[in-house]
Amino acid sequence: MIKFERKGREIVLDPAVSPASPLILLIEGEGEGAETARILTELGAKDHTLMSVQVPEWFRDLSPWPAEPVFRGEPPMTGGADDFLSEILREILPAGLAELSDPPAWIGLAGYSLAGLFALYAAYRTGRFSRIASVSGSLWFPGFLDYARAHAFRRRPDAVYLSLGDREARNRNPVMRTVEENTAALAGWYRGLGLNTAFQLNPGNHFREPAFRTAKGIRWLLDPVESGEPGGLDRAGGEAAPGD
Repeated sequence: MIKFERKGREIVLDPAVSPASPLILLIEGEGEGAETARILTELGAKDHTLMSVQVPEWFRDLSPWPAEPVFRGEPPMTGGADDFLSEILREILPAGLAELSDPPAWIGLAGYSLAGLFALYAAYRTGRFSRIASVSGSLWFPGFLDYARAHAFRRRPDAVYLSLGDREARNRNPVMRTVEENTAALAGWYRGLGLNTAFQLNPGNHFREPAFRTAKGIRWLLDPVESGEPGGLDRAGGEAAPGD
């Protein structure tokens, strides 16, 4: 395991066993990368390098454009995703790649919640990532569904994974209630474009087992079936988060 910092961001690189294995760039908030890596091992995921990047300023760095807060007391989203993506491409990713003995076979991008929104948005802005996982992605974000339908990916992704908790749309907030409808609509849109796309509903609300859900998405990216159906990735049992 290799740890380093860029502009105050902690970056953790867990190199693959075999040279030239795929690299997954995981955008995370509060150190859940280590738990995700552990679960990926439990799930028997194919060999890969996991590079986790912590993002303390979610509302700034992960929002594609400015938007009002959806909950009282939250800061506004200030639309810094393009700046953060530029930082990834120019500084963070090259620093991680320099630590590897061989270039990866391909590079994927994954994230949970607003980071899942960012992962999908990034694919419209750069062709650097060939596989995308938007796990419980904030696809309720105002205007994003229309943006995704009106724009083309910079490169055609080899695989797109979308997931959501089956209770996430049960929300009093009218903006948040659109998340399942929007996610399902995008899954259908991408499949209509001929993209290998998975859409999985997980048990529970937004806060249930985020590391496990993220690991499932990454595992699928590493070995996507052509039908786009994740299959066989549900955990038996487990405690529900409050509100489930």
